[in-house]
Amino acid sequence: MRFSPQFLEELKARLPVSEVVGRRVKLQKAGREWKGLSPFNKEKTPSFFVNDQKQAWFDFSSQKNGSIFDFVMLTDGVEFPEAVERLAAMAGVPLPKVSKEEEAREEKRKTLHDVMELAAKFFEAQLAARTGAKARGYLADRALDPATQLKFRMGYAPGERFALKEHLGEQGVPVPDMVEAGLLIAGDDIPVPYDRFRDRVMFPIHDFRGRIIAFGGRALSADAPAKYLNSPETPLFHKGSNLYNGFAARTAVHDGASLVVVEGYVDVIAMVTAGYPATVAPLGTALTEEQLGILWKMADEPILCFDGDKAGQRAAYRAADLAVPRLRPGKSLRFALLPGGQDPDDLVRSGGRQAVADVLGAARPLADMLWSREIDAASLDTPERRAALEVKLTELLRGIVDEQVRKYYQQDFAARLRALMNPGAGRDRGDRPRGGNAWQGGFQGGYQAGFRGASGPWQRNRGPGGRFPMGREPLAQPSARLSGSPIVRGHRTALPPREALILMTVINHPWLLEHHAEEFAALEFLNSDADQLRRAIVDAVTGADDEHSGAVDAEAVRAAVAARGLLGVLSRVEAAITHPSDWAARSGASPDDVGQWWAHVVTLHRKQRTLNRELKDAERALGDEPTDANLAWLRDVQDRLSALDGNEAQIEGFGLSSGRSSRSV
Repeated sequence: MRFSPQFLEELKARLPVSEVVGRRVKLQKAGREWKGLSPFNKEKTPSFFVNDQKQAWFDFSSQKNGSIFDFVMLTDGVEFPEAVERLAAMAGVPLPKVSKEEEAREEKRKTLHDVMELAAKFFEAQLAARTGAKARGYLADRALDPATQLKFRMGYAPGERFALKEHLGEQGVPVPDMVEAGLLIAGDDIPVPYDRFRDRVMFPIHDFRGRIIAFGGRALSADAPAKYLNSPETPLFHKGSNLYNGFAARTAVHDGASLVVVEGYVDVIAMVTAGYPATVAPLGTALTEEQLGILWKMADEPILCFDGDKAGQRAAYRAADLAVPRLRPGKSLRFALLPGGQDPDDLVRSGGRQAVADVLGAARPLADMLWSREIDAASLDTPERRAALEVKLTELLRGIVDEQVRKYYQQDFAARLRALMNPGAGRDRGDRPRGGNAWQGGFQGGYQAGFRGASGPWQRNRGPGGRFPMGREPLAQPSARLSGSPIVRGHRTALPPREALILMTVINHPWLLEHHAEEFAALEFLNSDADQLRRAIVDAVTGADDEHSGAVDAEAVRAAVAARGLLGVLSRVEAAITHPSDWAARSGASPDDVGQWWAHVVTLHRKQRTLNRELKDAERALGDEPTDANLAWLRDVQDRLSALDGNEAQIEGFGLSSGRSSRSV
């Protein structure tokens, strides 16, 4: 809604600045002005002043100032139209009349908001009723307790085709309104409109004023056409211009929380539960230009937290490309990539808040992501290919519209490129070189700086007779992906899934240790908590043997864990067992299956530990001598490590003894 200058001036005349500010700040009279403590900074001496004559306020501690509209926007975290509405209500002034057409549309929207609220209450009631037992079981499996369900107003849509339609009809809601709100499926080829959401866990979607405008539904049936289904475009809902949890996140950001973007509803809920209230997600699509603009209104540098797989990396690159032409001074993105195979929900359940803090703390700037992508895909073994990389980087940076931002990106990438072609130059951690002036005019003349003369770092890397090893010039630094790998960062971010599987298998099937105790005791665990739990289990087994008890008892194992004060670690291990392929780690699996699976997974674990040691050797070799051969060695080890992930269930004959129908996965 647009407001005329006359209406805004009337509000300012009716509402002294001291009255508006005084609702938030304790003011004292100081001559012709008022003074108080800044609402934006902690201070002991007042530096916040209000002048009713000038209709303005001034905060010298934060260098902020403005009108009553600015104050409400900054302190309440709302946009200008909503600030005007709040001040109009405070002044008792009705909002200006709009055209009859706009007035009719606004009344229609109000009606649809009421319809959506009724639908949400119906879904909530169904979740709590007998019909919602399966949905409650699903939520319990995802560690979403009743308090969390209530907080996010989760619900359940029954499987019947007309359950919601009949309920809303009893409330007096016309069928056309249900269709317009996106709750029913209708069309010329559909004689009777029916419920859009059936047999789904329901997640209400709010606008930035806290009103329900749409739903997301997660299918409970494995053969459903779509795992997640969102409301269609409606007069209330435009998925490209909204964010899941946006209303609550805006308030949290205003209160000082970091803005984090994840990919799904459950990921948002897990992050909020872990203590990150300013977490949002796009609504079933990749991040849009409008959503990016909303994020930048909320925070200068949102953190995009993507799954640690190739799809997550592709999503990060798409977001980076979206941001490049829209960069402005102070407005950018940071990227946090999760450990391989995990999403935020997995990370929270296996590692808790500290694991999330580690991942977010390692978030990389947009410039690092763009540089890494180009270097990862580049081959620099000939002058022509190095020139092609320079051209590609130049084209990339040409897409930055803002001249100031583009200038600094050119300087930054020029310095990185010079260091890449001159590997002996001083470097800081990551890809950013230390010191040195960037070349003027983008990358022009950049490569010559790396090849000038026969002395210096390039000369030091040469072999006998001044030739490079293998007759080729060495590649300099490996991709920046290396610095973000779990091997380099350490393993504090999350409990390694395979270590959790091994521990949980032993705890649920302690009879394994009657024949494999020494094998289990000799395993190397990277995670210190997991290794401590392993030692407690070994001690329990040793004690049982000393007493000639004959068999290892599951209760004795858990008692030993409790005696060591490791129940919290045990809970983390149990929470890490989340996927159907983890069947052998659960109680109730057939001993024949478990025995076969145990041999398989222990072999995989040992191979991984051997490859991890080889990976360190490859990294060290590449750092000492950045040649093609060493880079190829590193990539080969990385590929072999990647091939081991997720192979626990690939056993011939899987499931036969457990009564499962398929022979292999």
